[in-house]
Amino acid sequence: MPLMTTKPMFDLAYDGGFAIGAFNVNNMELAQAIVEACAKEKSPCILQISKGARKYANIRYLRHIIDAAVEEYPQLPISIHCDHGDTVDLIKTCINDGYTSVMIDGSHHPYDANVRLTKEVVRIAHAAGVVVEAELGMLGGIEEDVVGMDAAEYEKNVEKFLTDPKQAADYWQQTGIDSLAVAIGTSHGAYKFKHEAKLAFNRIEQIMKTCPGLPLVMHGSSSVPQEFIDLVNKYGGNMPNARGVPEDQIAMAARKYGVCKVNIDTDLRLAMTAKIREVFATKPAEFDPRNYLGPAREAILGMVRRKLHMLNSAGKADAVNAHWEKLGRPLPGYYSRKKAG
Repeated sequence: MPLMTTKPMFDLAYDGGFAIGAFNVNNMELAQAIVEACAKEKSPCILQISKGARKYANIRYLRHIIDAAVEEYPQLPISIHCDHGDTVDLIKTCINDGYTSVMIDGSHHPYDANVRLTKEVVRIAHAAGVVVEAELGMLGGIEEDVVGMDAAEYEKNVEKFLTDPKQAADYWQQTGIDSLAVAIGTSHGAYKFKHEAKLAFNRIEQIMKTCPGLPLVMHGSSSVPQEFIDLVNKYGGNMPNARGVPEDQIAMAARKYGVCKVNIDTDLRLAMTAKIREVFATKPAEFDPRNYLGPAREAILGMVRRKLHMLNSAGKADAVNAHWEKLGRPLPGYYSRKKAG
């Protein structure tokens, strides 16, 4: 099954009580673990590549790794997504590199500037058969190149930064986006909150009323499992007071609301780092990368399988493939060799 856009996935997810996990890819081990986990659980899969990942790994390597995954699991629905693209030029490059979905993040701009930037990206991406995610509202925390509000300030004044439902409707109408990343109380990074997070489900309901049928996206949605924080700290780490979004709240957003995509990155990093630290601490003579990256890969695989059940996407791959066939197997621009200009 060739790569597809997120449309066949979101069409079913919106009313189907599930969301697609969007997992960030930075190297081969992450990609292998994510895709194998999705294949084992028969779940659709979104592989996210950030600007930082492009810089670290070189997109040519990442693309060939993903192509290998597509060959290895030909029946697995996979989309390649640009995470937090910030310029038109970057979006054009991503489309030409074969991404099937792109995010333009103009949330840090004034509203009118965000609209103008997003409209231009939609025009370019849609001409190449690529879908567009955008963001409205402000998240807290820091992750890679994404800097949100100060975590303490965000948590104290969270209502002030949530996505406005009426503005979301105007934004959708003006830009023609395919999905919207909303600020509903989540936050980037491992140090999200000082207290237990509470997602603004009432705000999601309001956005669903003003934007009926628009797939919603949750960023900053890693749950930062305590057992992995404990493992990191047990073997020499220093991660006090790290808190994430409770998994039961993420599950509710996916199963009962219009959240079709949930971004997960920090939890994969935690799983990987915890196992590598454990190997280094318990086997100090170890120097073969296969013997610490292998256990790390297994830990990521387990984490992803856990998330797929949380999102209720396990077992949905065949339905997504059938819907893609029903839509006429639309192919993004990479396959028709239509370049973004």
